[in-house]
Amino acid sequence: MNLPVPPPNLNITNASSWRASLSLGFRRTERGSRLVRSEHNGPLYVQKPFYPEGPDCAHVYLLHPPGGMVSGDFLAISAHAESHSHALITTPGAGRVYRARSDGLLQQQQVELTIDDDAVLEWMPLETILFPSSRARLQTNVHLGNNSRFIGWDIVSLGLPANEARLDDLGQTTHLKQGLRLYNQGRLIFNERLNLSPEQNSHLNAAAGFRGHPVHGLLVAGPFSAPLPDELMGALQALCENELAGVTLNGEILTVRYLGTCSEKARQLLVEAWSLIRPHLLQRPACAPRIWAT
Repeated sequence: MNLPVPPPNLNITNASSWRASLSLGFRRTERGSRLVRSEHNGPLYVQKPFYPEGPDCAHVYLLHPPGGMVSGDFLAISAHAESHSHALITTPGAGRVYRARSDGLLQQQQVELTIDDDAVLEWMPLETILFPSSRARLQTNVHLGNNSRFIGWDIVSLGLPANEARLDDLGQTTHLKQGLRLYNQGRLIFNERLNLSPEQNSHLNAAAGFRGHPVHGLLVAGPFSAPLPDELMGALQALCENELAGVTLNGEILTVRYLGTCSEKARQLLVEAWSLIRPHLLQRPACAPRIWAT
């Protein structure tokens, strides 16, 4: 993972690439948590919010009609949950980062999530698939207020495991810089970085790296202000014990990690972990977005 990427110049035009932005705002009103701002530029927008668990939590599906990024694409996504609001953002399908062109232009996505005092935001997109010879830079920054809470995940598939693409071959051609940073009232409390390039691919098969597995997933949740209940940690550890997965409490932030060969299996494990964590952190039972069942 990587340092934050610079903001996009959305005035640049290129017939062979997209510069798109989306800015969302959520507010607690008398009718519950509502999407009060949705501003977009280019092929990036949302449907109306859905409320499968009642008016207090808005479920929003982020739509990117091209279905993937090519060289020169830059997607800038921001979401702001105002005080006491609650939103869950997901996607209807996997994102794709296609083979880069010979011009070497990056394929970039920058996500900025701001969660005001006593607000909740859940960021749960489906997996990102990196095609061989792609050049991706993916950065997510989360800014927490007082007593705000966040659950989010990243699932990345290096190549297409179902097509028996060799991880070694992919590592010789693919560039990925990915980052996730969490700030609590301006203080950096979590910083995850991944840097994959043909010059830095020794960790693909290393015991302390990917161990030859093309799919990795990371769920983060918090902040937790009190020690975790033993029953929660026990349940999460039991969930991970038959997989190449693990759970750790890093200060205020709980992490669940997965390595494997199937992005669907990674998502299933992280969904189960989310269903265990959510009642403890948010005092709400898990309610999976309906789009996941289609």
